[in-house]
Amino acid sequence: MHYGYIRVSTSEQTVESQKNLISRYCVDHKIGIDEWIALEMSSRKDLRQRKIQPLLDRLTPDDTVIVSELSRLGRSIKEVLFIIEQMVEQKRARLILIKQNIVLDPHNRKDVTNKVLITIFSMMAELERDFISERTKEGLKARKAKGITLGKPKGTIQASMYDQDRDKIMHLHQMGVPLQTIIKTHLGYGKYLSLKNYIEKRKTTVALS
Repeated sequence: MHYGYIRVSTSEQTVESQKNLISRYCVDHKIGIDEWIALEMSSRKDLRQRKIQPLLDRLTPDDTVIVSELSRLGRSIKEVLFIIEQMVEQKRARLILIKQNIVLDPHNRKDVTNKVLITIFSMMAELERDFISERTKEGLKARKAKGITLGKPKGTIQASMYDQDRDKIMHLHQMGVPLQTIIKTHLGYGKYLSLKNYIEKRKTTVALS
């Protein structure tokens, strides 16, 4: 299967411009797109909402994903690296990035490009984390110097990806449904420990209110 993945996040971008670029590439290289995955949505949405996760779940070693450019995969270097690793290293699928003129093919053992690029992406992701950490520390110091109280007010509950299914989760939990079953059968996302912590915090909030 050949997948054409398209995503736009601003009013200046269009699905058609990316689709045309991918289509021209396919014509030049005699490739046929079997399925288009197109989404107009903000990059603030999670992987599943941007249709990346469902695509990752269904990929096989015989598949190829074609994207107009690297930035269409994720909202940060760290996320892009994760997606590339999932596609190329885990699923063993081929990834084509047109504007960067990069073809990551895990089946081509003679091509060291894969390892070199993933190593570079990994270094950039680590550098990005350092920059974010440094900016956060500097921001906190500046706020503290101005006398601004740091941290959330006591009792504040941080938003969670589980909030959209809160009623369903609490209902299933009260019925005694195991957390792993809730995740795999009823939600299709999440992890055991994060869901467990979510339920415990929400139960405490309800009890105090």
